[in-house]
Amino acid sequence: MKRIAVFCGSSAGSDSIYATQANLLGQALAKRNIELVYGGAVVGLMGAVANGVLTNDGKAIGVIPVFLKEKEIAHKHLSELIQVENMHERKMKMSELCDGVIALPGGFGTLDEFFEMLTWAQLGLHQKPIAILNTGGFYDALFDLIQNMVDKGFVKPINQQMIIVSDDIDVLLEKMEQYVAPSVGKWIREAEV
Repeated sequence: MKRIAVFCGSSAGSDSIYATQANLLGQALAKRNIELVYGGAVVGLMGAVANGVLTNDGKAIGVIPVFLKEKEIAHKHLSELIQVENMHERKMKMSELCDGVIALPGGFGTLDEFFEMLTWAQLGLHQKPIAILNTGGFYDALFDLIQNMVDKGFVKPINQQMIIVSDDIDVLLEKMEQYVAPSVGKWIREAEV
């Protein structure tokens, strides 16, 4: 993996562990010579992960919609800042630039970005590893919901297993390096139509 897209909050959240782990992830990426692709802001977890990369001589590429440039306060010291017209273009550009995805704690936008990349993987549109750094058990309730989706027949177990999870940065990155995407067969059989 040469570039990883990180989806995370433009807020720092209510616990300092989130920003600390975001910064440590940035440091780990830089030390492994993996470039960061992220939302381009200097605030919140976005800023923490970018600063972790930049203070360790890594490369950080921000992708920010024009209308959010001032609202999210664009990072002024990035290796590159790409401006796009809207959120859809942002997600598409980040997908084009990355070899894998990590979600950190965040809100609706983080979940939107994460699930779009996961859905594209489920449909076989890409074979990139999709991961969650589960800092402080932040995503435990989401995993319960996903298990319920499997139990109720809305998500196949093989697609659930596409989500790489760890609360340890090095373990997560190693799992991503070893990831092999499942082969996608027919989506719906004729008998189900």
